[in-house]
Amino acid sequence: MAPAGDVAGPGDGAPAGPEAPGAAAAPASTPDSSPASSPVSSPAPAPESAPTPLPVEPAGAEEPKGRRRIGVLLVVALLAFLIDFGSKLLVVARLENHSAIKVIGDVVTFQVIRNSGAAFGMGQALTVVFTMIASAVIVVIWRIARRLYSLPWAIALGLLLGGALGNLTDRLFRSPGVFRGHVVDFISVQHFAVFNLADSAIVCGGILVVLLSFRGSNPDGTVHQQADKGERADKGE
Repeated sequence: MAPAGDVAGPGDGAPAGPEAPGAAAAPASTPDSSPASSPVSSPAPAPESAPTPLPVEPAGAEEPKGRRRIGVLLVVALLAFLIDFGSKLLVVARLENHSAIKVIGDVVTFQVIRNSGAAFGMGQALTVVFTMIASAVIVVIWRIARRLYSLPWAIALGLLLGGALGNLTDRLFRSPGVFRGHVVDFISVQHFAVFNLADSAIVCGGILVVLLSFRGSNPDGTVHQQADKGERADKGE
């Protein structure tokens, strides 16, 4: 029996014997194919398009409501013009070169006067100037009429337009000549002036315009106060 110290152990440098048949070789290390450590990248999702923001309407502002009131303006203007034109034809045929007719004593009388100036006999030497002013007023009223949705404004502008057309007709077609014609006035108020129905329509229309403006009303049917509130809301006041 060999001594115990002579027994060669497996780790004493003895040559290794042949591998046992059927022994599996150690598997070579392969990259981890688990999803956690896989370097394969998936395509990024396409960014969604942001929705287009809708326009924000100012708070308190109102859109014009209803239909345009050009028809009302034209009807009022036509009535004012025809009444003025007819009254002038009548008084020229019946009263010119005749004594005055007393309507309310001596306070109000009818008498024909040819006026080369503006309303109520003012500006006698500025006939051509007043003719141009009347023409400009007619153009301005017609431009405003394209955005006319308010009934009171339609009446006011119709009175202004009819009165301006009535006196402009006299300027163009009465003697002494075109653009220098004298306007026929026939309503005489004691201690005041002599005027015609076209002057009355212009004054009434002007007063109505002033009242509507003080109330904050616009020709397009909106109101000044509502528009101001909308602007303040936009500014965050």
